[in-house]
Amino acid sequence: MQQATAEKQETERRFAIGFETEGGYFAGIININGQKFGIVVSPKEGDLDDQQWGPWKNRTAIEGANSFFDGQANTQAMAEAGSELAKAIQALNINGHTDWYLPARDELELVYRTLKPTTDENWRLRGDNPSSVPVGYAYSIDEPAQTTTPEFQEDGEQALERAWYWTSTQYSANGAWMQDFVDGVQDYDLKINAFRARAVRRFLIN
Repeated sequence: MQQATAEKQETERRFAIGFETEGGYFAGIININGQKFGIVVSPKEGDLDDQQWGPWKNRTAIEGANSFFDGQANTQAMAEAGSELAKAIQALNINGHTDWYLPARDELELVYRTLKPTTDENWRLRGDNPSSVPVGYAYSIDEPAQTTTPEFQEDGEQALERAWYWTSTQYSANGAWMQDFVDGVQDYDLKINAFRARAVRRFLIN
């Protein structure tokens, strides 16, 4: 009985939002082709998040970079097509892990939902996420609220900036999806423009 209780407590602790684990910080669960994965956000130390990473790539369609939930596959396709952004992320070695990637649209939405840095009102026409566990629905003005994890609150040591971040999900030959970490707006922009990026990795849950 005591062992079962201890195991339950350890599981709850491991899957607490913002918990330091697997080389970074736990941000939630994503469903990828019927399997559940924990999403881990890279720490700023060792990452390049405080810099403008630059463009997604030039204005050419990239086969295999269209997934809304599999950023690892998207990033690999981007790198093979010559994306300097993707190659820079794949070259990261943080806390002994070398499998970092640029999150797909649904993965980055999950990061916003669980680790929102600001107290700003949300953009209510965004937030649907069929890939997250549990499934995410459109934002209200107040939900999601600012994260309760101090390190990820605005101006915290690990907080995402009040800025647009690239996802690895292609929108068209010319554009790719982004996520705003002020109010949750999801939109696309030209691949040749420079925006921020934050690496993630994932680990299998079942």
